[in-house]
Amino acid sequence: MEGVPHPIPRTVEEVFNDFRGRRSGLIKALTTDVDKFYQQCDPEKENLCLYGLPNETWEVNLPVEEVPPELPEPALGINFARDGMQEKDWLSLVAVHSDSWLLAVAFYFGARFSFGKNERKRLFRMINELPTIFEVVTGNVKQPTEQYANHNSSGKSKSSAKVSRQSESESKVVKMSASKDEDESGEDEEDDEQGATCGACGDSYGTDEFWICCDICERWFHGKCVKITPAKAEHIKQYKCPSCSSKRARV
Repeated sequence: MEGVPHPIPRTVEEVFNDFRGRRSGLIKALTTDVDKFYQQCDPEKENLCLYGLPNETWEVNLPVEEVPPELPEPALGINFARDGMQEKDWLSLVAVHSDSWLLAVAFYFGARFSFGKNERKRLFRMINELPTIFEVVTGNVKQPTEQYANHNSSGKSKSSAKVSRQSESESKVVKMSASKDEDESGEDEEDDEQGATCGACGDSYGTDEFWICCDICERWFHGKCVKITPAKAEHIKQYKCPSCSSKRARV
């Protein structure tokens, strides 16, 4: 329950910053402040919730009394399970519920302020680049994907070689992390990509995968199928798929 009012986020960036602040507070509770958190979750007390606040702090408190609440509520009664589980298992359980709560709060703001399809997609991609609280608490943090780190620069990976075909070349490397430019450009290009199938494995286009297009035959390929990463694509002036490369070699 948040005693101090915080600014209400209204844009994708503001909602993401709110998410990130709350996430940092929850991670502190479950890692660096874990002893204090553990003590506050007394099973003898009433139903307690763990709240992450936008200013990167946390608190254990009773749920809000108003119905329905202004914001989605965290998992109720986390203190009751404390002594009935191994501490690490209990912390993992709280972490999972905290991840769910963070997403609920973020998309509550998205719904409240009428985020469109592209805004919701961009918000999720920004959130998805951060390790979950569960991953941090359990030590299973996965390496961040390269797509998001390169999404601002990968749009120009081919333009240096084809200045006259800039708009076409910018779409050769499919960037799975959204940018503002992509949101403003409309959905025509996205529809074209979604109709593509991989020239190597035949699977359909997926928004959670890195793709690249051959400059010779103009077929699309999963990066993993042709062993091309976003980082490698940055240094390729003209990409030729394995089939086109072998044809040229035979000639």
